[in-house]
Amino acid sequence: MRKRIFGVLTFMWASTFCFAQQKGKPYVQEINGTKLSFSMQPVPAGAFTMGSNKGKDDEKPPHQVKISAFWMSTHELTWDLYEAFLYKDYETTHSVGAVPANVDAVTRPTKPYLDMTFGMGKENHPALAMTHYNAIQYCKWLYARTGVFYRLPTEAEWEYACRAGSTTEYAFGDDVQALGEYAWYKDNSGGKSQQVGKKKPNKWGIYDLYGNVAEWTYDQYQADYYAGVKNGQQDPVNVPDKLYSHVIRGGSYEDPANDLRSAARLASDPAWKQIDPQIPKSNWWFPEAPFIGMRLVRPAVPPSAAEIEKYYDTPVIPDY
Repeated sequence: MRKRIFGVLTFMWASTFCFAQQKGKPYVQEINGTKLSFSMQPVPAGAFTMGSNKGKDDEKPPHQVKISAFWMSTHELTWDLYEAFLYKDYETTHSVGAVPANVDAVTRPTKPYLDMTFGMGKENHPALAMTHYNAIQYCKWLYARTGVFYRLPTEAEWEYACRAGSTTEYAFGDDVQALGEYAWYKDNSGGKSQQVGKKKPNKWGIYDLYGNVAEWTYDQYQADYYAGVKNGQQDPVNVPDKLYSHVIRGGSYEDPANDLRSAARLASDPAWKQIDPQIPKSNWWFPEAPFIGMRLVRPAVPPSAAEIEKYYDTPVIPDY
């Protein structure tokens, strides 16, 4: 199913800052009622060539797409920010008052039976191994806390932000020898994730788009999807309607350099739940995917209230 679901209708919301004053500028989002915050970087509207003739078949054909303006989080989502959603006691500890009823009503993940940090560290480290559904429900919790619509990036938005105006294999050029300056990957990570923001950002001020943890996008993975995208299409998105597979971008700390290229596409895999003892299998966690994380996007023109509800409240597909 190919359609655009992020509409152009405005939706008024309560916020900690004036949108008109912040348009097109970096900002810090306070998570209302808590001591937590995160930063966002502006990504201007524009057009770019998505895909590559130098990679795998699923990156072909390269095609022109147009992208509306948005903000993307400066860093991958960290445990510091994620645990307030995951654990009620953590949220209470980091709150400056009672947890509001609308926040408390958001369904939270089941507590994992494994150490989901996998021993790699927690403070300022990327949150790991959440399912696609889990990632969207975090965005819903954040909306209840802030009144601001956050979501996963579309695949097209992710590649556009990653390229930051470049046309080379990496945003910094074609020389793979420079990759270590920008990314934690197989050759330099020591086999584990690292604290966010320790490598160089791209020219739009966004860190760790390459490596560290791979990142969810909203889109359904389809190997031949690009063949059906019209040149010049505005904000393409392959709306997901199946549990597997979803598109993952950026590569991780355990991936080789080739999987970190701007155009490289990876897909989620049911094998990531192979050791999950639950029946049905967890809607919330991938116990064998310590390499997947998430990053937030905020569209410059938010969708309508109905579209927001549809995005956050699409029923979970049971995983048997």
